[in-house]
Amino acid sequence: MAKRDYYEVLGVSKGASADEIKKAFRQKAKELHPDRNSDNPNAEAQFKEVNEAHDILKDADKRAAYDRFGHSAFDGGMAGGGRAGGYGGRPGQGDFASAFSDVFEDLFGDFMGGQRGGPRSRASRGSDLRYNLKISLEEAFAGLTKQITVPSAAACGACSGTGSEGGSEPATCPTCSGMGKVRAQQGFFTVERSCPTCSGMGQVIKNPCRSCGGAGRLQKDRALSVNIPQGVETGTRIRLSGEGEAGLRGGPSGDLYIFIEVADHTLFQRDGVDLFCRVPVSMSKAALGGEIEVPTIDGGRARVKVPEGSQSGRQMRLRAKGMPQLRGAGVGDMYIELAVETPVSLNAEQKELLRKFEEISAKTNNPNASGFFDKVKSFWDGMKG
Repeated sequence: MAKRDYYEVLGVSKGASADEIKKAFRQKAKELHPDRNSDNPNAEAQFKEVNEAHDILKDADKRAAYDRFGHSAFDGGMAGGGRAGGYGGRPGQGDFASAFSDVFEDLFGDFMGGQRGGPRSRASRGSDLRYNLKISLEEAFAGLTKQITVPSAAACGACSGTGSEGGSEPATCPTCSGMGKVRAQQGFFTVERSCPTCSGMGQVIKNPCRSCGGAGRLQKDRALSVNIPQGVETGTRIRLSGEGEAGLRGGPSGDLYIFIEVADHTLFQRDGVDLFCRVPVSMSKAALGGEIEVPTIDGGRARVKVPEGSQSGRQMRLRAKGMPQLRGAGVGDMYIELAVETPVSLNAEQKELLRKFEEISAKTNNPNASGFFDKVKSFWDGMKG
């Protein structure tokens, strides 16, 4: 069966430019790819035909021979010898696989975040670092400037981060020609891998820096001053741009993330911007009422009036005595929770006074207890019935 004209196969004119031929090939290859045409039994043959046409027309010498002699230029009789796929031979499997790889990258390269064409940059961004910082509740209330020491990789001063002795420029990798990747033939497919010589950098250092061994950075501790704003709480994250690990071979530094942990307090419990303080009061103070003195987070004192007949769990609010709002103007409240304490270690006189008090007490003095035992009596009577 006679072969179709290569220009006709790609749908371009004989005067088409190299870019027009390349664009037409990619469009046709996408349309006729066997994976996209499972219901078309001729898709694979058409795909190969398109690839063969492109293999000839993309090469200036092959195209010139085709324009002059047609298909006979590649039937083995015009130029003799020659490698498969080269001038004077039929386009071979190697070129087909290479073209297939190009199409595969067109179809999936953008989705995978890949880049086509051009060498990779030799410099790479440094890693981000995490530093866990534990502070007290008082420090979270007031804010502070904290000095921390961060173990990190810093740019090498001897080579200015280039990795080359004396700051000389690296050379293009001879294995991948600066592309940072190499191709290996595996049957029908061509597989791309990171270049083993330059580790995907595209460049190699012929004269490595003696101080850093060509990495462009050294491990060292760095002292940093960190501003902790008022109102931070456990889980707050502070980002210091460019204070992370130095980049490889002069690349930009990563960022440093400081994660705050606020330690538990012996007196206060925190809930957002509000504080809670559980204060024990004597039984007599709770019964008769009075005033108590309580601490505040700023180190001050506040006097709180205890209402007569207060029970355990009763709360009183002190406005604007809580935590400041992070990067805001608001301030939380402080809640005092009473814990009525039963007296212990009584002497004979105290016990006698309590017995007398119990004898003269009425139900109205202990309404909760009286109400509870009335319900208990009703329960027992119901069980007897």
